[in-house]
Amino acid sequence: MRVGLAYTSTTPELIELVEREVRKQLGSEVELISDEDPSILAEIREHGYVTAASAARLMNMYLKHVEDGADAILNICSSVGEVADAMQDAAKFLGVPIVRIDEEMCREAVRKGKRIAVMATLPTTLNPTKNTIQRVAREMGRRVETIDVLVDGAFGLDQEKFKKLMAEYAQQAAPDADVILFAQGSMAYCEEYIAELCKKKVLSSPRFGAEALKKALIAKGVEVC
Repeated sequence: MRVGLAYTSTTPELIELVEREVRKQLGSEVELISDEDPSILAEIREHGYVTAASAARLMNMYLKHVEDGADAILNICSSVGEVADAMQDAAKFLGVPIVRIDEEMCREAVRKGKRIAVMATLPTTLNPTKNTIQRVAREMGRRVETIDVLVDGAFGLDQEKFKKLMAEYAQQAAPDADVILFAQGSMAYCEEYIAELCKKKVLSSPRFGAEALKKALIAKGVEVC
């Protein structure tokens, strides 16, 4: 079994979390094909939205995974989640599911509360994540409110400084929120810390993405351990 991992940006923490969760769901023998194109996220940050050129490069990354024999693809970056949505018809035709790392996390957030604090370090991640939350809420027949929590100054910090800054912003948002959702997978190592600190349900995407990937492979007919 081969799985493509499509990154637009990586950190050691993110790679470790994603690969650990995928292997937990699919077994240690799964072959992971990782590709990263940081120019995609850099262009999105520069323009403030997903440009046609950045979307095209991501689509080409998906197609490269298909050419390399991937049975399914996990889209890691939430800023480009809507590109993955746009590719779903092509994925069905190719027989290679493209799974968003964050969609099932957003569904769980809607199940758990009406007021969802969306934490992100990049402004370009907030709107796509909120759009997904509102879409899945409509599909589930529910109404929810999202609260923007942009963690300013977090980019490039080491783990301890990052956790401290996350805690400051999370504590400010927690009183108004039923659920705290991390919009970026790279924030996931703070999940238990923030949950204990704020006494709130906190959700991060790697575990949910890996579970959704397993379901997609089973639905395709791939034998999963």
